[in-house]
Amino acid sequence: MAPASERLYMRLMRASFRKMHGCGNDFVIFDERGGELGITAARAAALANRRTGIGCDQFIVIGRPPADSNADAFMRIRNPDGSEAGACGNATRCVASLLAAESGRRHQVIRTISGNLPADVLGNGSVCVNMGPARLGWSDVPLARAVDTLHVDLVRGPLSDGAALSMGNPHVTFFVPDVSTLAVQELGPSVECDPLFPERANVGFAEVRAPDRIRLRVWERGAGLTPACGSGACAALVNAHRRGLTGRRAQVIVDGGELVIEWRDDGHVLMTGPTATTFTGEIELEASAA
Repeated sequence: MAPASERLYMRLMRASFRKMHGCGNDFVIFDERGGELGITAARAAALANRRTGIGCDQFIVIGRPPADSNADAFMRIRNPDGSEAGACGNATRCVASLLAAESGRRHQVIRTISGNLPADVLGNGSVCVNMGPARLGWSDVPLARAVDTLHVDLVRGPLSDGAALSMGNPHVTFFVPDVSTLAVQELGPSVECDPLFPERANVGFAEVRAPDRIRLRVWERGAGLTPACGSGACAALVNAHRRGLTGRRAQVIVDGGELVIEWRDDGHVLMTGPTATTFTGEIELEASAA
């Protein structure tokens, strides 16, 4: 427990935040580059609550990067339940746009617990993020046992024959004829917590409409059904191409908009899409859990 003087300081502290979104995937962003705010996992979960906090799909804290990282900032990502995520493409675009506005430099490198994510703010207002290489081995995802990640032996109702990979966080994609007919909110949590995924999984439901067009819905681990999932869109395109269903570049239509995903020949995945600031504000940290 923190000393009494520190607890009093935290009770009195007001902290500024920014609410942003990428294709409807929304984030609360705090900045700790000027000093720590004492945002624990429990406090992040409380602030992410849509009734008693600010509300968001992911909770983001910008910090100073490690000295040896060659990054412009460090980004810590938490889900609404307080658990930590290794990557979030939509949040990376939002943070990159903030850093670019501060520095006047379109190119930014953002450090996460999964590594560096280079990003470029484009002239049309969208942001392109290099999400790094798709990791295709069963232990990379990770899975609980050696499994062919292109054909995962997992069945849930109408779902079968999924494809798994890691984009800094675990993903499994199921290809279906019509995503609108699926009970995503029932199927998602069941697959997310299957013992095959020791770190749980983000679950994608993908309908390939053309070699360059995918309709996608994603159940995110620790967050539930969201309007968009950037790393999930990357996983859907990579898995679709691995199956021979699409080319290496496609438009991915999510509930909240559209993303363009490209799987380069070197294995890296590029994601391009818009960002927006909804509002800014201040909050008393005493109102959230310590």
